[in-house]
Amino acid sequence: MRPAQDNQGSFLGRISIRRNQFVDVNNEQEQEDLELFQKHIADRFTELLSPPPPPQPPSDEANTVASVAATEQIMSVTWLRKLMDVFLCCEAEFKAILLMGRDPTQISKPPFDRLVPEMLDRSIKALDICTAVVNGIDSVRHYQRLAEIAVRALEQRPLGDGNVRRAKRALANLVIALSLEDKENVSGGGGGGGGGNKTTERSWSFGRRSGGSSAASKGGATIGQLKSTSWAVGRNWSAAKQIHAMTANLTPPRGNEAAGLPQPMFIMSTVMVFVMWVLTAAVPCQERSGLANHLPVPPKHLNWAQSLIGIHEKIGDEWKKKEKKGSAGLMEEMTRMEKLGHSLMEFADGFHYPAEKDAAESAATQVAEMAEICRRMEEELVPLQQQIREVFHRIVRSRAEILEVLEQAGKLSAPVV
Repeated sequence: MRPAQDNQGSFLGRISIRRNQFVDVNNEQEQEDLELFQKHIADRFTELLSPPPPPQPPSDEANTVASVAATEQIMSVTWLRKLMDVFLCCEAEFKAILLMGRDPTQISKPPFDRLVPEMLDRSIKALDICTAVVNGIDSVRHYQRLAEIAVRALEQRPLGDGNVRRAKRALANLVIALSLEDKENVSGGGGGGGGGNKTTERSWSFGRRSGGSSAASKGGATIGQLKSTSWAVGRNWSAAKQIHAMTANLTPPRGNEAAGLPQPMFIMSTVMVFVMWVLTAAVPCQERSGLANHLPVPPKHLNWAQSLIGIHEKIGDEWKKKEKKGSAGLMEEMTRMEKLGHSLMEFADGFHYPAEKDAAESAATQVAEMAEICRRMEEELVPLQQQIREVFHRIVRSRAEILEVLEQAGKLSAPVV
C-alpha cells in the first residue's frame, strides 16, 4: 500500500473514532482534522509536482531507469493514473470531514445552503468531463494503433520500399490526427463553407473503437474514419466552457469561515476543478479553445495550494505553446509520438533502397522509442480509463450521500404538525 493510502486510512479511522465517541465535535478537534486534511493535499500534489528520483542502478541498467523516469513525467499516462489515485484519496477524506458523524442540519444552514448546492453543481459538470475524457482516450488508442502499424513496417529487415510506403501512410494519418486544431465549435452552427472541415476537426474528439480498426490495420485509416457513431455529450458541448462554468463562485472563504467547514469545501472544489482541467488538457476532448485561461489559480499564500500552482504553471505554459498550432492533447506520450512521427515521415520521404547506414540507424532508434511508447500506452491507457470511470462513480455516490443528508436535515428541521 502506498504511503498516501496509509495516511488516508489513519485519517479516516481517527475521524470515525472521534465522532463515535462524541456527539458534538468540538472546534479544536475539527480544526486539527482540517489542518491534517490540508497537509495531505499538499503532500500528495507535491509528490506529483516533483516525483522522487529513481534509485541509482548499476551502469548496465541506466537505460531501463531512464525509461522508468520518462513514465513519471508530468502528463505521462503513469502520472495521470497517479493523479486519479490522489483525487480519490482526497475525495474520501473530504467526504469524511463533511459527513461522518455530523449533525445533518449543520450543512443545511447558511453559508452551506449556498455552498453545498454549488459544489453539487460542479460535481455534475465533472461527470460530463469524465465521460468526454473516457471517450477521448479511445481516440488516443487509435493513434497508438497507427503508430504500431508504422513500427511494424519499419522494423522489417531488410527494409524495402513497400514497408516504407505502408509506414508512411500510417504516419501521415497519425501526424494529421495529432496536429488538428481544436476549433470544432468556434464557428457555431455553420457558415463560411466550413461544413466539410467541421467533420474532420470534430472527428478526433471521440474515437470509434470498431470499424476504424480494420482500415487502420491496412495503414490507410483517415481521420474521417475515426469519427464517432454516437455522441456521449451534446454536439455543442465544450470542455473549455464546462471548466469555466465549474469555476463560477469558486472563491476562498473569508473571515470566520476560513477556519471552518467552508475551507475544506473550497479546497475539494478546487482540487476537483484542477483535476478535470488536467484531464481535458491531456486527452482529446470536444472544443478546448482557451482552456489554459479557464482555471483560476488559488491564492499563493495558501500552503496546500503551492504544488497545484506549480503543476498548473508547467502545464499552462506547454498548453499555450501547443494551442498556437493546435494539438490533440498534452499527454506526454502523444507529444513524443508527434515529434517522432514527423521525424520518421522525413526518413520515409527521403528513403531509397537500400537505406543509407546513418539514416537507417537513426530511424531504427526512433522506431524503438515509438515502440516503447506504444507498449506503455497498451499497458496503461485501459487502466486509466477504468480509473476515470471509478472517479465518475465515486462522484455519483458522494453526491447521492450528500443529497441524502440534506433530505434528512430537511425532515429534522421541518415543523411538527
